Amino acid sequence: MRRNPERCPTHPGELLREDVIPATGKTKSEIARLLGISRQHLHDLVAERKPVSPEVAVRLAKLFGNAPLVWIRMQGAHDAWHASRDVDVSAIPTINAPTSSVIT
Repeated sequence: MRRNPERCPTHPGELLREDVIPATGKTKSEIARLLGISRQHLHDLVAERKPVSPEVAVRLAKLFGNAPLVWIRMQGAHDAWHASRDVDVSAIPTINAPTSSVIT
């Protein structure tokens, strides 16, 4: 099943708020303490006011037993979706470079 490109990818804070933290049975204060971040920082993440930084991604991955890239990719997808709608690129041309030198 393909993702609808018009739907904004989930912010990692929403996943933490709605699924991950409740599944632990721990309070947000306990989770913040275990992560080594302030309660305010965690609150800003779950309220989707702050992005998950690489440093926090490493902490989340350790605490929840997954990889930092899970959190970084989720944040990147969310940020890129918003940027593709907010940034005016109409004056920037597209250059067709040889495929062997294109960064993918």
